[in-house]
Order: sequence, then C-alpha cells, then structure tokens
Amino acid sequence: MTTRILSGIRPTGHIHLGNYLGAIRSWVSMLDQVDERLFCIVDQHALTTQEDAKDLRKNTLTIAAAYIASGIDPVKNHIFVQSHVPGHTELAWYFNCITPMGWLSRMTQFKDKAGKNKDQAMTGLFVYPALMAADILIYKATHVPVGEDQKQHVELARDIAQAFNNYVGKDIFPLPEPIIKKETARIMSLRDGSKKMSKSDPSDYSRIHLLDDNETIELKIRKAKTDAEPIPGAIDLLGERLEAKNLLSLYAVFTKTSLLHVLTEFEGKMFSEFKPKLTSVMIDHLSPVRNTMLELLADEATLLQYLKRGADAANTLADAHIKEVRQALNMV
Repeated sequence: MTTRILSGIRPTGHIHLGNYLGAIRSWVSMLDQVDERLFCIVDQHALTTQEDAKDLRKNTLTIAAAYIASGIDPVKNHIFVQSHVPGHTELAWYFNCITPMGWLSRMTQFKDKAGKNKDQAMTGLFVYPALMAADILIYKATHVPVGEDQKQHVELARDIAQAFNNYVGKDIFPLPEPIIKKETARIMSLRDGSKKMSKSDPSDYSRIHLLDDNETIELKIRKAKTDAEPIPGAIDLLGERLEAKNLLSLYAVFTKTSLLHVLTEFEGKMFSEFKPKLTSVMIDHLSPVRNTMLELLADEATLLQYLKRGADAANTLADAHIKEVRQALNMV
C-alpha cells in the first residue's frame, strides 16, 4: 500500500519558532520515510475565527515560504493551499451529514476557543473538525504527523472514516494513523514557561518569528524570563524552573545535543552568560531560513507557481477520490 502523509498549518499571524521546531522540522525529518507527501496551508480553517482571517493572503504565502525554506522541496513534495482544492469542502459536507453532533461537541479545541459563549460561536468553529477529517481523507492519507494537542482530531478522522465506510457498506477510506514524535521539541513561551509559544499571546516578546532579524532575536532572548539562580548540573535539579528549562532545551535543540549535556556544559553559570550563547546558535540556524523566506516572498510569481504545481497534483488525487465517494453515495 502506498504510504502518504498529510499535514498543514493555519495561516494566522506570524509563523514562529514553535511552528518550526514543533511541526515543520519534524516533517522534514520524515520526508524519506513515506511514498508521497502533501503539505497544506489550511486557509479555510483560518476563517473559523474572524480575527485570524486578517492578512490571510500574506500569511498564506509566508507559510508556503517557510515550508520551502525549511527544507520541503516543492518539486519532490506537494505544497498547496487548501482552498485551491474544492474537494476538501465537498467531502466535509458529506462528513457533516454522517457525523453526530455529540462527537464534535466533545472536541477540546472547540471548548477552548468558544469559551463560555458557545451559543455565540460560529458554526464553522463547531464543524471544522469534519473539514480537518476531509483534509486528511480526501487524499486517503495513511499517516498524519501532529502534535499531542492535535491527536484528538486525527482520532475523530478515524471515527468519521469508519462511520462513512459503514454508511456506504464499502471500505472507501483507510483509517489514518497519527505520528506523534516523542522527541519533537515542545517550545514554550519566552515569558511564561508553563504555556506553549503561541501566535495568540498578546506579547510579541513571548515568541520568536522566523522572519525576525538578528537584532530582534537577540533582544527577545535577552528579555526572556529566567531567574537569578545558577544553571544546575542535573535535570532533576531544575525542579519547577520552567523558563530556565525552556531556554536550556532550546539550546539543546539547536546544538543537537541532550538537555543533560547542556546542563553539564553550563553548570554553575548564570543566564546572563548563557543567553548570548543561545542567541548565537539560534541566529546561525535561523538566518538561512529567514533569508530564503525573504527571497521567496520577494519573488511571488515563482512562489505561486510552486503552489499551483502542488494544487494540480493534489486535485488529481482529490478528484479521483471524490468521484469514488459520490458513486458510493449513489449520486447521479
């Protein structure tokens, strides 16, 4: 059986270090492990929250540039925009018709984003997990690389795939497997080590954007929250020093070493001495990514050609599968 992965990022706000280390770099590491690879910029998902829909075009192109600059070859892989493949929304409607509301109401991200005003939440926010299932299943993806917080959505996609297969009496869709790489870095806020680095944090100093220049990176690391204690020589001695652990873990990621190795290297030193070292390795790694992104964004015509190439390949797959779905549903 052909192995095929599908994953994507919402084009909302700046793409930051958490997206890069927690998702994109993980995708790059598995490119040679599967037969076919599709990477989507899920622009229709950005419409589920109105404030995230601002600057949608610019953000979409920025995500595409980040994919390529990070090492996803647009010729060997399919990079495309979700809305350029109509099969996503068509299949999502069919899934809406066989997905119980109870399944959707249990989704934790809906609860988090809707908050206390669930009755005022937009319908798109409620049903978007069905669209996410369609994003995956329209290509009959066998594997979906996701973070731990997205595992529930892949599990729902499996449930919907099985429900649809049972409904039509045929095994139309495979049951996709989530790929959750345990070693994938979980990048925390530079201002609060208990929270993930996020686009929604009101403080720009909580995150590092891939397009930040070297001076901005240096400033954000210098202002990153730490403490007045020296760096310990053992992991268990870090205790609840969450901000300290976050910065030390970042250094381990960028130097491709272990956290224990970093602690041994800097044992007894203060963060005033450590931060310039972290800044240096971070800039050395991120500068080529940023520069390539800027080159791609300056040549929009070429970037759009890459996206069209990806969309053409994605539509070929999607069209074949949607025809199979219509036939299974006895549509004329």
